[in-house]
Amino acid sequence: MSELILEANFSDADAFYAALADIHRDRSPQQSEQINARLILLLANQVGDQAILQQALAIASQLDSETQDDQ
Repeated sequence: MSELILEANFSDADAFYAALADIHRDRSPQQSEQINARLILLLANQVGDQAILQQALAIASQLDSETQDDQ
């Protein structure tokens, strides 16, 4: 069974984060939600492995106390 990679696995994470922040700049909350949804679907298509996607969904849905404090 394939396993989700949890360690950093791409170069220049800071550049990706900056680009992600840039595409959200000056967007409405609704537009940002649409961008995020499209990005998630594009990346899920790139991953392509249902088992890995299910692992990612399970981990993403686990809210810890730090995340809950942000809401």
